[in-house]
Amino acid sequence: MSKSRGQSLTRPNNRPITQPLKQPSQQRSRVTVQAILEAAIHIFDEFGYAAGTTSRIASRAGVSIGSLYQYFPNKDSILTALAEQHLAEGLALSVNLLETLRTTSQALEPVLHDIVGHMIALHEHNPGLHRLLYEEGLLPAQLRQTAKQAEQFLIEEVARCLSQRADVAVVADRQMQAYFVVHAIEHFTHRLVIDQAPVEFQLRGKSELVGMLQRYLQA
Repeated sequence: MSKSRGQSLTRPNNRPITQPLKQPSQQRSRVTVQAILEAAIHIFDEFGYAAGTTSRIASRAGVSIGSLYQYFPNKDSILTALAEQHLAEGLALSVNLLETLRTTSQALEPVLHDIVGHMIALHEHNPGLHRLLYEEGLLPAQLRQTAKQAEQFLIEEVARCLSQRADVAVVADRQMQAYFVVHAIEHFTHRLVIDQAPVEFQLRGKSELVGMLQRYLQA
């Protein structure tokens, strides 16, 4: 019986085939795995996911196909590892930016400029991966819940940070305020990069977004 899209098949040892076979414990192994992941980004971007075979990925990474299969049983597991890495990087960056929002004595506008700028840079880092995961709907099913949990965590942290700033208006529903801020930044920066907007347009868009958020938060 065939599996519906999004479900992960299971190997005899109960390991989902979308998961890496083993975790690299030595520096040389970690370098190999990272080379495979970086090669996969280029191959998926150049050929698309369907034609982005493990053979092409191995060739681009400069490793044998056997070496690739030591760590990844198939390209689905490579995409899963890329998605996990992307989510972890995004969450770590967001936590650092929120700490700045909470503790800095800077006015709100320059802080918002910094946050939006960093989020644009994060999206620009791997625009092809963004397209795969979100535009083409290939975010692995087992990571969708992780992404939702990270999103909820960020909303709660943004609400906490906003409540501690004297230059942010007091509102009845701080969670809704934070929800709007998180999704406004995520959606706008995502679209700017995915649509490959010219630099001048990105700069204007960044200023417009910051102005909109500042007016919303201080109204």
